[in-house]
Amino acid sequence: MNFLYLSPHFPPNFSLFCKRLSEQGVKVLGIGDSPQENLESELKNSLFDYYQVPNLENSEAVYRGCAYFIWKHGRIDRVESHIEHWLGLEAELREDFNIFGPKKAQTEAFRRKSSMKKIFRQINVPVADGVLFQDETQLREFVKKVGFPLVAKPDIGVGAWATYMIKNEKDIVDFLISHPPVDYFLEEFISGKLYTFDGITNSKGEMVLYTSHHSDTGVWELVNENLDLSYYSLREIPDQLFEYGKNIVAAFKLPEKFFHIEFFKLFKNDVFTVIEINCRPPGGFTTDMMNFTADVDVYRLWAEIVAHGRTHTRFDRKYHCAHVARKNGKDYVYSHEEILARYGDKIVVHTEVPEVFSAVMGNYTYLVRTPIESQIREMISEIQKVRG
Repeated sequence: MNFLYLSPHFPPNFSLFCKRLSEQGVKVLGIGDSPQENLESELKNSLFDYYQVPNLENSEAVYRGCAYFIWKHGRIDRVESHIEHWLGLEAELREDFNIFGPKKAQTEAFRRKSSMKKIFRQINVPVADGVLFQDETQLREFVKKVGFPLVAKPDIGVGAWATYMIKNEKDIVDFLISHPPVDYFLEEFISGKLYTFDGITNSKGEMVLYTSHHSDTGVWELVNENLDLSYYSLREIPDQLFEYGKNIVAAFKLPEKFFHIEFFKLFKNDVFTVIEINCRPPGGFTTDMMNFTADVDVYRLWAEIVAHGRTHTRFDRKYHCAHVARKNGKDYVYSHEEILARYGDKIVVHTEVPEVFSAVMGNYTYLVRTPIESQIREMISEIQKVRG
């Protein structure tokens, strides 16, 4: 099997996907913008061949790299990056070279908020009211319908990038003047606690592994209020969340894919309401948290699904595992050394965060685990406690 992996060097922990594929006997062919000599030795050893492009945004250069690999090694069987930003590029390559996996039309369904929300409604999963932005008149009509505040998000976008909270007339004017020239989706503002439904599917799009993560804080607040990120895995998934998540995965028919579905559990009525689906692994160190939660290796599991058609696995969520972040410049009550001394037996990883992710993920993170939820919440509180 020839497997084309885009951007194999970034984010750094995703290089494990290449390593696990190689261990399964797969020829991993990498295309990236980093010189080959700059790749970490373990990643270089996992790649059967590598092709450098000036920039992955240059789709023509990537196309030439794929064609070169086909000339040199034969048919490409799979292409993947596990990165939201490159989903469109993956789909184009699959279509151009007749490679297994979601093509452009299917990819649009889970890239565009306007498209995915139509599917959510078709399968009767609660979703916030929303509409694709057209012009000022339509925006004002939507305000009359749902009231202030509302949220304007890029129809294709990741996290809180270029997202506007529209609370009054001034915000309407600011949005109309300053929003970037991309399609926007308007949505009623809903408030609640954030939950996710995350996992992996087999070649038929059936769930092989799944779990859930919970946070009291959303991405908007993290970026705009300079809060510290924390979230943790659940040992028991609420029944309603599981049913909605399972039905969404089935509706989107995603083969050999990670999925990351975001929900709010609404404050007003405790109903789980879907926000969006992402056809990729959950971000940051969440894949590692999934491993620590159930003592599994999701990198290997996914590689076995791809290489050998594995259709199921046994797993037991033994622990709650939390990502607890801290930011530079804050006066925390406990020093790093005190945190290690206090919780060392429960800390499974502690590391600096790449600068590109720091606005949301913080500058330093601790992954902690315990089977007891109250202990997880205590550690989050104590690690992030600030003086004053």
